[in-house]
Amino acid sequence: MYNKENTGGISMFKGSCVALVTPFKEGSVDYDKIKELVNWHIEEGTDCIVPCGCTGEAATLTHDEHKKVIKTVIKEVDGRVKVMVGTGSNSTQETVELTEYARKKGADGALIITPYYNKPTQQGLYRHYSTVAEKVDVPICLYNVPSRTGRNMLPQTVKRLSEIPNIVALKEASGDVCQAAEIIRLCGDDITLLSGEDSLTYSLMALGGKGVVSVLANVVPGAVNDICSSYLKGDIKNSLKLHYKWLPLMDALFVETNPAPVKEALGMMGRIKPELRLPLVNLEDSNRMHLKKVMHDMGLEVV
Repeated sequence: MYNKENTGGISMFKGSCVALVTPFKEGSVDYDKIKELVNWHIEEGTDCIVPCGCTGEAATLTHDEHKKVIKTVIKEVDGRVKVMVGTGSNSTQETVELTEYARKKGADGALIITPYYNKPTQQGLYRHYSTVAEKVDVPICLYNVPSRTGRNMLPQTVKRLSEIPNIVALKEASGDVCQAAEIIRLCGDDITLLSGEDSLTYSLMALGGKGVVSVLANVVPGAVNDICSSYLKGDIKNSLKLHYKWLPLMDALFVETNPAPVKEALGMMGRIKPELRLPLVNLEDSNRMHLKKVMHDMGLEVV
């Protein structure tokens, strides 16, 4: 059984972890573009690739597509960096099955969102995660994003879960800095806290967090790596300077529902087609022009 105490796994996920977009081409997943993005991220210093999360539009992928994206990313990475795969669902059974698939394919860990729509109690959240952790021997990163799921996982629940050997990290995207501080106070070294929001990465690292699962890293992976690595190496002033430098783009990438803005940005950069799956739609013209201006003002080449 995986044990973070014996393997040093408490710090296995840190730094810049990109919440990878899923490129589409005429309605189908563009697996060639996924490979291109993976290699670009590795070249730019990204520490961990995180496919099939909210930014990766996992909710609109078929089960077969989801598995093929997992397989494609793990194979292309080929051990060069960590891969933490989104395997969460509002069904515990489906989460177990997909997490086991990721484990068999060689994922370094699984990012598991709190069950959405059915709004479980705190005990239900505990039972969900503890069941997955018991049935699948893989490092698990909890994912709390109440704005999308309708349920906030409280610090006391995170504390209980942090005592399970293969639950090693938490992507905290509640937007509540006080909640993040309470989690770190309660859990100490039993869990690694990662920011789930780029604009709060510096703040959460100042509280004891170890990095971010980042949307911004899709567009400027080198910059996010610099923000995180500077702080973790003790160069706090440079990390803060870079945080403020890129803050306008962090904000612009959420001008509409994620991942519409970040896909538009990548489209402007010529990296992918800015194609989404319904019910998500492309940016309104005014928001697109705003995003383009911010990118231009920050020195990014856009078309």
